[in-house]
Amino acid sequence: MVDVLHRVGVRTPTPERVYEALTTVEGLVGWWTAEVRGSTEVGAVLEFRFPPVGGFDMEVLEATPGKRVTWRVVDGPAEWVGTTVDWELRQDGDWTVVLFTHAGWREPVEFMHHCSTKWATFLLSLKSLVETGRGAPAPRDVQVSDWH
Repeated sequence: MVDVLHRVGVRTPTPERVYEALTTVEGLVGWWTAEVRGSTEVGAVLEFRFPPVGGFDMEVLEATPGKRVTWRVVDGPAEWVGTTVDWELRQDGDWTVVLFTHAGWREPVEFMHHCSTKWATFLLSLKSLVETGRGAPAPRDVQVSDWH
């Protein structure tokens, strides 16, 4: 198994604003994709759509305020199903450090390389949303290839 790992600092005095962007539909549409449905409660499923390429359904496994959010992919591309997406938050001075992990990939296929790059652009979108009030969710996201 292989993992996608990223670290980003968000200039905010507490992790609550980052946590809110990860655990509310309003927050998620502000940085990841404009098409989000479902509940952010533990045990619920969130549906993320990225027209025209498809989407993902994530079961919320953990939501510890200001500390951690974890999802398990229950539907989407075969490479994603069964993987977990984890956001660990911690405060470091005026920064909230986000340690991001997309864990459990069976092998480092080319699609994983693409997804790693896209996760990086969306993490910067999350940072921008919290710091400036404006993210770059799909379909306004950075296009990195014909896979979007």
